[in-house]
Amino acid sequence: AGPGRRLPALPSGAASKWDIREKVWEHLEASGLAEFPRPVRGRIPNFKGSLQACCSLRELDVFSRAREVKVDPDKPLEGARLAALQARKTLLVPTPRLRTGLFNRIVPPPGASKEMLRRCATSQGVKEHSLPVGLDGKAQVDLVIVGSVAVSEKGWRIGKGEGYADMEYAMMVSMGAVQEDTPVVTIVHDCQVLDIAEELLDDHDLTVDYILTPTRTIQTNCKRPKPQGIMWHKVSSEMLGKIPILKTLRSREKQAGKDVTLQDEHPALANTNRATLSNKKVMAANPQPGAAPASAAVGQSHVESNPVHPRLEGADTNPTVFVGNLPGSLRVSELKSALRELQVIPVRLNWQGAQHRAFLEYRDKGAADRALSSLQGLSLGGNTLRVELAKSHRN
Repeated sequence: AGPGRRLPALPSGAASKWDIREKVWEHLEASGLAEFPRPVRGRIPNFKGSLQACCSLRELDVFSRAREVKVDPDKPLEGARLAALQARKTLLVPTPRLRTGLFNRIVPPPGASKEMLRRCATSQGVKEHSLPVGLDGKAQVDLVIVGSVAVSEKGWRIGKGEGYADMEYAMMVSMGAVQEDTPVVTIVHDCQVLDIAEELLDDHDLTVDYILTPTRTIQTNCKRPKPQGIMWHKVSSEMLGKIPILKTLRSREKQAGKDVTLQDEHPALANTNRATLSNKKVMAANPQPGAAPASAAVGQSHVESNPVHPRLEGADTNPTVFVGNLPGSLRVSELKSALRELQVIPVRLNWQGAQHRAFLEYRDKGAADRALSSLQGLSLGGNTLRVELAKSHRN
């Protein structure tokens, strides 16, 4: 099987998406399989053998038949972008975080040498040799190639937790660029193929039809339907502001008579449980069996001192949310990523990782209340967070 092939088993039934991500990132680093850019944590990880795995694409019928191929911009997929260019296919690469549109079409210079095609497949080459493809670019994607942090032989996929691959796919459905039977391929190391419980999947999660590793080609025969378009009730106004092309798609769908009510425009959803409201990309709430409800568990968490931060007390006028029971291994970037995912970004974040806590300052009470309800029951790195209004504990 070779070194690093097998990932240490996760406890059955207890693993959240975030637990699985952490385990994969940790294993790739510890086993020496991780490649530049490092650390791989927080990324679609690059791995030893990625080029070899990408080369297996050429043996796939779905690749041979495809004329237009969409490949994500991640480093481990560089070989897939190169294979598409060498086979003279139209190569579409999503713009990073969808800031400036949906795709760039890679256009190598006329008579490009092998070396030039190699450059065009890199992230720098994508910037230098591409043309933007708008909503009216009439893209007809025959094959979708995505990166993954983990994937199961059944085709269940876990990304890095930001939801861009799912959003890109949903947008392609909305603009008619993919059909129900457009195949999806992911390329990973063998140790990233593991069992994933189906209950971790949400209805917006993209599944895959083929998995390529350095040693295997797996056809998943996955029957679970792929996302049928953008689920507007899971999109926030903030996300709409960050992704300009979403606004255009939304106005088109509105004109076509579709319900495009956003997540924060649903009065009935305002107090819904966080797990159903958020898109659960970051990590599923994973309280231990038999744990007390969140409100009762507050006093049981270990926080080293009073939850009111002395410097914030009396000095600030903004409502502040206290977040405790943070795992020692957690980074501030991971907490920020979770807050972004749940669309509850504070105006100021006071990080006290050594004390396993943080303070989130919000503009007004409404924003703080939204953060409180969204963060209740949230599990990060295996710890269920303790969340409460800091000021309510001054007495």
